[in-house]
Amino acid sequence: MAASELYSKYARVWLPDAAEVWRPAELIKDYTPGDLTLTVQLEDGTEVEHKIDPKTNNLPPLRNPNILVGENDLTALSYLHEPAVLHNLKVRFIDSKLIYTYCGIVLVAINPYESLPIYEADIINAYSGQNMGDMDPHIFAVAEEAYKQMARDERNQSIIVSGESGAGKTVSAKYAMRYFATVSCSSGEANVEEKVLASSPIMEALGNAKTTRNDNSSRFGKYIEIGFDRKLCITGANMRTYLLEKSRVVFQAHGERNYHIFYQLCASSHLPEFKAFKLGCADDFHYTNQGHSPVIDGVDDAKEMCSTRRAFSLLGISESDQMAIYQILAAILHLSNVEVKEQSADRSNIMPDNIHLLVFCELMGVPCEEMAHWLCHRKLKTTTETFVKTVSKMSAVNGRNALAKHIYSRVFCRIVDSINSALKSTVKQRSFIGVLDIYGFETFDINSFEQFCINYANEKLQQQFNMHVFKLEQEEYMKEEIPWTLIDFYDNQPCIDLIEAKLGVLDLLDEECKMPKGSDDTWAQKLYNTLLKQKAHFDKPRLSNRAFIIHHFADEVEYQCEGFLEKNKDTVNEEQINVLKKSKFDLLLKLFEDDGKATSSSNKRTGVTGRAGHTQKDNKKTVGLQFRQSLHLLMDTLNATTPHYVRCIKPNDDKASFSMDPVRAVQQLRACGILETIRISAAGFPSRWTYQEFFSRYRVLMKQKDVLPDRKLTCKNLLEKLIKDQDQYQFGKNKIFFRAGQVAYLEKLRSDKLRMACVRIQKTIRCWLARKKYLRMRESAVTIQRYVRGHQARCYVKFLRRTRAAIVIQRTVRMWVMRRRYQRQRSAAVTIQCFFRAYMAKKQYFKMMFEQKAVVIQRWVRGWLARQHYRRSVAAITLLQSCVRRMRAKKSLKKLKVEARSVEHFKKLNIGMENKILQLQHKINEQHKENRELSERLTSVEKTQALERERQSRETEKLHRSEQEARAKAKKLPSLLEQLSFLQHELENTRREKDVLEEQTKVYTEQTQQVVEELNTKNSLLNSEKDELNKLILEQAQQLTEIKTNTEITKQMEKDLTEERSRYQSLLSEHLHLEEQHRDLKEEMDISISPSKSGLSRTDSSYSSNSSEFSQSLCSSEGEDSSIQTERQELESENKKLKQDLNELRKSLTSENSEGTPPAPDSLPYNVLLEQLSSSNEELEMRKDEVLLLRSHMVRQEALKHKDSALGEGVNLDLDIPSFKDIDRSTDIHTLNEDGELWLAYEGLKETNRILEFQMQEQERVRSEKYRKLLQEVNKLKVEKEQQEKLLAQSLLLPEDARIEASLKHEITRLTNENLELLEHQEKQDKIIRKLKKQLKLYMKKVEDFEAGAQQKNKASVTSTRVRAVNITRKEKEYQGMLEYREGDEGRLLKNVVIDLKPRGVAVGLIPGLPAYIIFMCIRYADNVNDDQRVSALLNSTISSIKGVIKKRGDDLEMVSFWLANTCRLMHCLKQYSGDEVIMTHNSPKQNEQCLTNFELSEYQQVFGDLSIQIYRQLMKCMEEILQPLIVASMLEHETIQGVLGSKPTGLRKRSTSFPEEGAVTVEVLLQRLGLFHTTMSQHGMDSEIIKQVVRQQFYIISAVTLNNLLLRKDMCSWSKGLQIRYNVWQLEEWLAERELVDCGAKETLEPLVQAAQLLQIKKKTDADAQAICNMCNALTTAQIVKVLTLYTPVIEFEERVSTSFITTIKNLLRDRVETSALMMDTKKIFSITLPFTPSTVALETIQIPASLNLGFLKRI
Repeated sequence: MAASELYSKYARVWLPDAAEVWRPAELIKDYTPGDLTLTVQLEDGTEVEHKIDPKTNNLPPLRNPNILVGENDLTALSYLHEPAVLHNLKVRFIDSKLIYTYCGIVLVAINPYESLPIYEADIINAYSGQNMGDMDPHIFAVAEEAYKQMARDERNQSIIVSGESGAGKTVSAKYAMRYFATVSCSSGEANVEEKVLASSPIMEALGNAKTTRNDNSSRFGKYIEIGFDRKLCITGANMRTYLLEKSRVVFQAHGERNYHIFYQLCASSHLPEFKAFKLGCADDFHYTNQGHSPVIDGVDDAKEMCSTRRAFSLLGISESDQMAIYQILAAILHLSNVEVKEQSADRSNIMPDNIHLLVFCELMGVPCEEMAHWLCHRKLKTTTETFVKTVSKMSAVNGRNALAKHIYSRVFCRIVDSINSALKSTVKQRSFIGVLDIYGFETFDINSFEQFCINYANEKLQQQFNMHVFKLEQEEYMKEEIPWTLIDFYDNQPCIDLIEAKLGVLDLLDEECKMPKGSDDTWAQKLYNTLLKQKAHFDKPRLSNRAFIIHHFADEVEYQCEGFLEKNKDTVNEEQINVLKKSKFDLLLKLFEDDGKATSSSNKRTGVTGRAGHTQKDNKKTVGLQFRQSLHLLMDTLNATTPHYVRCIKPNDDKASFSMDPVRAVQQLRACGILETIRISAAGFPSRWTYQEFFSRYRVLMKQKDVLPDRKLTCKNLLEKLIKDQDQYQFGKNKIFFRAGQVAYLEKLRSDKLRMACVRIQKTIRCWLARKKYLRMRESAVTIQRYVRGHQARCYVKFLRRTRAAIVIQRTVRMWVMRRRYQRQRSAAVTIQCFFRAYMAKKQYFKMMFEQKAVVIQRWVRGWLARQHYRRSVAAITLLQSCVRRMRAKKSLKKLKVEARSVEHFKKLNIGMENKILQLQHKINEQHKENRELSERLTSVEKTQALERERQSRETEKLHRSEQEARAKAKKLPSLLEQLSFLQHELENTRREKDVLEEQTKVYTEQTQQVVEELNTKNSLLNSEKDELNKLILEQAQQLTEIKTNTEITKQMEKDLTEERSRYQSLLSEHLHLEEQHRDLKEEMDISISPSKSGLSRTDSSYSSNSSEFSQSLCSSEGEDSSIQTERQELESENKKLKQDLNELRKSLTSENSEGTPPAPDSLPYNVLLEQLSSSNEELEMRKDEVLLLRSHMVRQEALKHKDSALGEGVNLDLDIPSFKDIDRSTDIHTLNEDGELWLAYEGLKETNRILEFQMQEQERVRSEKYRKLLQEVNKLKVEKEQQEKLLAQSLLLPEDARIEASLKHEITRLTNENLELLEHQEKQDKIIRKLKKQLKLYMKKVEDFEAGAQQKNKASVTSTRVRAVNITRKEKEYQGMLEYREGDEGRLLKNVVIDLKPRGVAVGLIPGLPAYIIFMCIRYADNVNDDQRVSALLNSTISSIKGVIKKRGDDLEMVSFWLANTCRLMHCLKQYSGDEVIMTHNSPKQNEQCLTNFELSEYQQVFGDLSIQIYRQLMKCMEEILQPLIVASMLEHETIQGVLGSKPTGLRKRSTSFPEEGAVTVEVLLQRLGLFHTTMSQHGMDSEIIKQVVRQQFYIISAVTLNNLLLRKDMCSWSKGLQIRYNVWQLEEWLAERELVDCGAKETLEPLVQAAQLLQIKKKTDADAQAICNMCNALTTAQIVKVLTLYTPVIEFEERVSTSFITTIKNLLRDRVETSALMMDTKKIFSITLPFTPSTVALETIQIPASLNLGFLKRI
């Protein structure tokens, strides 16, 4: 592809930068070939001109698409170069908080400087058994890959962990070893894994120290081989160490520390056992105070010392050996403070009273004078003589330091040897996994011999790494059969030859060390003369003659020659060593045994060769030679194994958490070979796709016609169209190989195609939206026009109507005006005529009056006078009546006032009616006021009438005086008469109104009184109702509080019960597991002992001791027999006494029955009967238990005594006891257990404990029953007391008559209740009498049966000959639901029903639970014949047989399900037919008749319940093993919805395919498996409640495993995967609904998974989104929510990653949530199971036994 196409506008590139190494930029102008600059824009918006070298024409590297950033594997990047690698690691480390990343076959681990919760046991379980590419990168994934390849290929493996100091090598190696110790199991020896892990704290204490770069830096290299046997169990381990930094013992730079063990000793100096060492603070010693940093933040040296001591003890190193090691280390500290004083230039001495020297010699057990002498002197040997020479102070101090280093290195090697001895195993090792924790490439300002050796080792490891990577690349190409050319890679063999070849650096160094006057300067000159011109990798610095430069693969390093010879020689004064060899200290002598052996061997060799001048010093190997040999041995080991590489990176030098320094990171990436791996991959075909993956990803680039059935041909056709240069890709057998950049080009084409599709979709949608908007606007405009036109039409019509109406109005008005005018004129004419006619009539009338009617006037006057007299009389009478009525009104007024006062009192009592009464009173007052006004008016009218009468009388007198005047005034008379008549009429009306008002007042008063009375009654009723309601409210409140309290108590009790049940079930499973282990170990021990004992002979002493023990056991058994006989006689005498008591009771009953009346309750006979019955019941129960216990003891003792005799031949007991003759005489004390004696004693103790426990439970039940009755009586008395108090308080408020009446009512009620209680008590007593009579009859029958059996036994014992009994069976009309079997047939029965039974045959054609019914029917027969031995033998054999079947075929799910159903059914049968009154209510009458009569088997119900729980757990284990491989593949990996949301490009670590292929695991497969489980359990007749609990547990496992894998797989955290998970969960919910299991709680267990899927799909940008997430994800923990958000990865470019600020917001919102901090769900959690009682409806008498079961020896009764 042309550069002009790649480097076009908007192309993204990387520009080199001094601070950030690489900076991202974007082209803002197209590049054309020949341009000398590139115009780019940085992220901050600044434009930069990047210059291009015209000679090389190297363009800046291109950036990968955003979709590829943050990938798990760096090889998945399309552009493979340094900036892409650095950016990908930075994004994963800083943004996603992921510290592990794959780079092909290498795991890159970045030190987070923070404790992360990713190493728990749950994480180990999640990675166990998984493919390396299926999970996110992790050290556990590398360890699992090594473990899996070791098991599959049967080839040894190696994990090579490298990196510079502080990068986390030691921690990575430690976690790898922890993984192996967790996933494997110990073999042959106990605690091998713990011992392997315990070696880490010891080696860290003695080999790790604080440096400027790391607080726990390993100052040595180690290679640990962990051995495994054929079962892949750890057998042991072996450790090899390399190049311990001995110089740190005597010198530390500023800010550094010595080895941790010295500071741990100083911190523990206050302990009593360390007092003798005379230690103090670390600052007091020269070897520990040079760095001025004695304390590490967050590390307690005293606690670390405790850990070290525990590790020593765990490895089997004794306390004395530990103290010896600590003593030597303390002596080294005291040696550091030995002060050397200078006497002259070449003379020095040490004061003899130096306290530290004395302590050192005391601790080491050497003479102080000799040690002080040889610290300041040295011995020189020549060919002829030997002489002692003094040394200078500097030489003496160097000799002291050399001695300290030598002693420490010997202690270190001794401890390593001790650890290897402790980890060594006797079991044969099949293979091993080696973990190499070795230093990485180092370069400092001053580099010396240690850095030279370290970098030499890294050169060798890098060569091996390059060869391995190259080999894998070529193997991949050959496997896929694609043409390939030799890849050119960096070969560092020349650099290695420079160091280790003949006349190399090491060879010249060793040669110089042999020279008598050899020095660093002469060695440097030899290097310059020999290597400078011959070796290209060797160079000399310009400004130094005492240094040299080597060009390593990572960088060039300048080494200072000073100290090389001394460190290579590693010399120590031999006389000082000789002084130490004279020590009385054992450990010190053992440390220098090797020196003695080497000396003796060297002396032998010199005697043979005759070279007497050479000494041990000449034959001693130099440090360089030793290191070279050990390195060659290491490389041979690594080459013989399959290597796995872990490269640890130190992100910064400040130890800041999740912070990366790009410059330091790039240096380490170059040094550890990561970039070389990338270069090798980029040189070939780094991107690889399977055909199916390529098709699924780039299907969008094809047309429908291009899709062919052959996927391979389809992909070929597509690539030929898209990529013209065929050298950019190759087609393999199963994969397509692309060169670097081609996947990015395809991704660009894909994103362009998707973008064009998006644009087209947007265009279409926008067109549709615009057209829809236009149509909506057009429709709106038409609507508006329609309405406007309608409005205008209506307005025009209205105008026309108004015009027409105006015309009509005008016409009508005009007509009205004219008509009015006419009527007015007509009315005026008529009026004129009327007045005129009236005037003429009046005129005529007056004429008649004056002339003709004078008599009429006289008549009227006389009548008037008479009437005037009558009126005066009536007025007087009226006045008298009014006075009388006034008096009566006053009286009534007084009464009304009294009533008013009573009304006010009523108003006080009845505040609610006050307003209405006030209104009525106000109305009455108004009526009174109106009455007063009317009376006043009446009085004024009367006065007016009186005045008028006076006036009229005067006028009448005047008329009498002068008639003329009257005649003259006769014209006024008619008007006066009219006025008079009017006034009379008014007066009459007033009187009538007054009467009406008085009547209304009276009626109103009566009505008011009635209303007041009614209100009084209503008020009293309301008060009573109010009181009753208050009482009810109080009672209801109390009841509600009680209900709430009871509810809370019930919830707490349910919670406690669930916890207790789960705890009990877990303890039960552990107990059963331990029992199985004990049984297995016992069997193995018996198997191992039996052959060893057969070939050995016992000595006389052992024989005599064992024979004496055997005789003692026989004597003890005989003594027990005699005691049993005496107890038996006592029981027989007590039985006789009981018979007499029964006879007396029988007589009393018969006498009472003859009288015909039962004894009255509380009578003397009744009480005596009750006492006798209770005592007899208790006595019989106790004696029955004792008889059973003694009988079992007697039978077993008789069996043991007569086992070998002729009488014991016929005794058939199921006791697997070997005969004494078969026991070898060489048996030891275990013979007591083998002959069954201890077992019998144990069984006897168990039975005794069971009886005592039952008696204690019975006593506890009686006590609790008494306590309950007393509590009921107390509560009853409390209630009565409260009632009495209420009654008394109420009666005090009542008057005396009412009080007496209330007390009488209460007394009547009390007597009635007492009578009812007495009647109930009498009925209960009658029931008890009837029950006791039945029990007496039953006991009489039992006693008779017992007597008959005893007589038969006596007869049988008397007869010496054996007579076969003849059984005469009686025909029954119907079966009784029992199966008769002979004694001893239990084994045949259980063999056919339990051991050899096949569940499939029973489940198909027979009733569910048939074996349980058969066994229970046999139990009923044993109960019916009252044979306790049969019952116990049958039940115990059944339990052991079921356990044996489950143990033998525990992996067969159908078998386990079958016996879980049958065990539960047998347990329910024991409970259903136990005779319990509560249980009998669920039975039919026939089933109640078939209840057990003689034995109470509640303890066996508990035993079968425990057995059911054990089988349930085994069933869940089988289901989990079946479901585990299906869950992740079906719920996560399989993609039902295929399309553009396909998988992203992956690297070398391919994940398991998730595309639809033949045999792919889908959700349908998982549902089919679940359906098969459900069908199997249903066919076996398992209880529905248990099935629901099983389904709930299955769904929990599915949810937990799926969520855990989701949290560990970054590639699964995407929007499309969330959609797929929700679809799969919906299918599971539909499965539940189809089988009516929605209410079983399984749906709730899927809630965390559902919320995780919703979290992947929900919007994740704003604070509102964060709040919605917090509210939604209540079933997920904070760690899980943050993990999902961190791992969220876009699959397509249009998605966005979750910002760190949003994740911080989520953390802040969830800070106060109280929850566990665990990241993973517990997949091993098993919910506690409940076994609810489900009675059976199957009638026992109807069960038919099929002939296929071979149970012909059973007989239905």
